[in-house]
Formats: sequence, structure tokens, C-alpha cells
Amino acid sequence: MTSGWRPMRPDDLAAVEAIADRVHEAYPEDPAVFAERLRLWPEGCLIYERDGVPIAYVLSHPGRAFAPPALNAQLGALPQPPTTYYIHDLALLPETRGQGAGSAVVGRLLDIARRAGCPEISLVAVNDSVGFWGRHGFRPVDVPTLAEKLRSYDENARYMVRPLG
Repeated sequence: MTSGWRPMRPDDLAAVEAIADRVHEAYPEDPAVFAERLRLWPEGCLIYERDGVPIAYVLSHPGRAFAPPALNAQLGALPQPPTTYYIHDLALLPETRGQGAGSAVVGRLLDIARRAGCPEISLVAVNDSVGFWGRHGFRPVDVPTLAEKLRSYDENARYMVRPLG
């Protein structure tokens, strides 16, 4: 059995949508959002496969600190210069449990963010994932101006940051 992370390709987008529909049922996004992230920053879009079958993905890109995109929103363009590296979405099917896929991709994303010249990496934690991200050095940051945007995800969504210095 072989498994691991690899760069996402446009022909993976149907699998990404299917995984998102299962993992992020409460956070639906249009297929155009996934396609745009891949087009704008392919370096940060990865697929995890087991025996050639996609069972997880991550979408990430340079962004603006304390300004995560709204749910189901296209970016138009990446900020120049970026002030954070943003993890837009990490979705792992139950089949990935026990394989270390989540931890492995965090390490890759830290490297990608450093190469992009970003001083930090950030995300919006949903689906009770604050503990997972906390184990990887991310800390919740309370930003009053983000309160309404975070509620658009859910009442427990938290903005989290990890410095890269």
C-alpha cells in the first residue's frame, strides 16, 4: 500500500469536491473556489493519495494577516506582498486516520510558507480542529474585527496563527 502527498492537478478537482462534500458538509464552497486557489497558487495545493485514490487535500496560499477570505469567496488575485501564508482548507477523510497525513502536510506547508517569504502562517480552525492545530504550534488570536466573518463559518471558528521566525 502506497500513500503520500503530491501536487494537485486540475484533473483532481472532482475528487477535491467529493472530499469537501463529505468532510466540510457545513462549509460548502463552489467548485470555482477550489479551481481558483489551484490556478493562483499551485504550490500550496496538494492531494493525499492511498493506492492512487485521493483521500485528503489541502488548499493554501499567500494572504493578508488578520484578513482571511470569507467562506465560498474567490480571491481575484494574491496580495503583493503577502503578510501571512493562509491555509484555506485541509480536508482528511476518515480513511487517513493513523497515517500521519495531517501532521506531514503541516510540515510541508511551513516550508512552502517560508519559501514564499511569509512571516507567519494562519488559518480559520473549524470542525473542532483547534486542538490539532495547537499541537502544531498554532495559537488562537482574538481579533474583534474578525468576529462577524468567523461566525459565517460557525460559532466555534477560531483564527489561529503560527509565527515562522
